[in-house]
Amino acid sequence: MENERLEKFEKMLSAILSEYNDIVQKMECLKKENKTKTVTYRTLLGKKMVYNNMISMYEIYELIDK
Repeated sequence: MENERLEKFEKMLSAILSEYNDIVQKMECLKKENKTKTVTYRTLLGKKMVYNNMISMYEIYELIDK
């Protein structure tokens, strides 16, 4: 039971980190195209903040390295 829970946690953490990196990459592309005022960019910015907060919580509880 504990191993299953740990595996699910690791899977979720991996998905969060992957999604965060994907968002950052998309934002960088839009920034290079001078599209920082678009709805897409602003939506990604909101998502980035949410994922950043989640990652920060993991760091606070020392579940991942800073």
